[in-house]
Amino acid sequence: MDLKADVAVVGAGAAGLSLALRLARPPASAVRLDTVLLAAPPGPVRTPPRTWCFWEQGGGPYDDALAASWERLRVRGADGTAVTAGITPLRYKMLRSGAFEALAARALADGPVSRVEATAERVTPVRDGALVHARRADGEGVVVRARWVFDSRPLPRLPPARTTLLQHFRGWFVRTARPEFDPSVVELMDFRTPQPAHGLSFGYVLPVGPHEALVEYTEFSRRVLDHVEYERALRDYAERVLGLRGFEVTACEQGVIPMTDADLPRQTAPCAFRIGAGAGATRPSTGYTFSAVQRQTGAVADALHGGRHPLPPRPHSARARLMDSVLLHALDRGRVDGPAFFTRLFREVPAPRLLRFLDGRTSLAEDLGIGAHVPVAAMLASALALPLAPRRFPPAA
Repeated sequence: MDLKADVAVVGAGAAGLSLALRLARPPASAVRLDTVLLAAPPGPVRTPPRTWCFWEQGGGPYDDALAASWERLRVRGADGTAVTAGITPLRYKMLRSGAFEALAARALADGPVSRVEATAERVTPVRDGALVHARRADGEGVVVRARWVFDSRPLPRLPPARTTLLQHFRGWFVRTARPEFDPSVVELMDFRTPQPAHGLSFGYVLPVGPHEALVEYTEFSRRVLDHVEYERALRDYAERVLGLRGFEVTACEQGVIPMTDADLPRQTAPCAFRIGAGAGATRPSTGYTFSAVQRQTGAVADALHGGRHPLPPRPHSARARLMDSVLLHALDRGRVDGPAFFTRLFREVPAPRLLRFLDGRTSLAEDLGIGAHVPVAAMLASALALPLAPRRFPPAA
């Protein structure tokens, strides 16, 4: 099968679908762009269901697909001390991939975006464009010739970095017989979990009702755990820390998010680009990705509709990337106590301002003010040591 398009989008995860949705709704004055969305068919190549969380002010384009949203967050220190804060005018939102895909399917049903279920194998530059070579589930080959190609697939290997930690997690969607959860507040970081020798760990609870929640165990460390270790840690958090009894696990999710200061390339050929996590959308200090994906794909769509060169922008500023690099170095070298660091920030900085800071939307003056609440000596030591740290390829997750 040979296809021609103005734009080819490889991958139908958060970044691929977000770009496809924006291209399907061009401004009135924009030229229609015929787009092919290549989505992996059901099977081992397709990413399993997952949950994205983000915060924004007021309503958003995906509100109809949200599983839940909240106006309050809670962080618990290692000693159990709780810091609960309102985040108005922001809302913390939970979006499951299945609901997002269904929303996208409805929006793309009649428009300039054609969905083709095929696994992309390689992208080859050609004159005035690129070829995407893919294969359908039945083995039939598909070649898409496009003026512009945007690849949202995960990188096969991370570039060398001074520091790379892994945010890895396993979560249970649980249902309880008794009302166990407060659906008005998210347990964002609960540090009452046993802390690993290197890095940090915490529990995470997203309640969607008094009887239902996503309960996760998360670590920031250099290596992932095996299945038995995740199950043991998650059960300990659910039963010992949260005190849940007689609950039913209705679904599971598991993932690994690289937290790296590597320089991630956004362009792979004259007419081929990367978008999403592989192009730097993940905030290195937190692992949050979805909001930055929206900014990046919005800028790409605006450039395409305006007839401009569509190089995806860096989703985070140079100042934010530098601060993240210093923090990652300090956490990796054990210069800061991770649970104490994050608990102090949420205790001493107004939550809406802190969330804007974590999203890279604060001013220099606000950043300096937040910096007054971090261990200055430890962060300064990492800042001075950082230029001397060699860049190395991280081990495979």
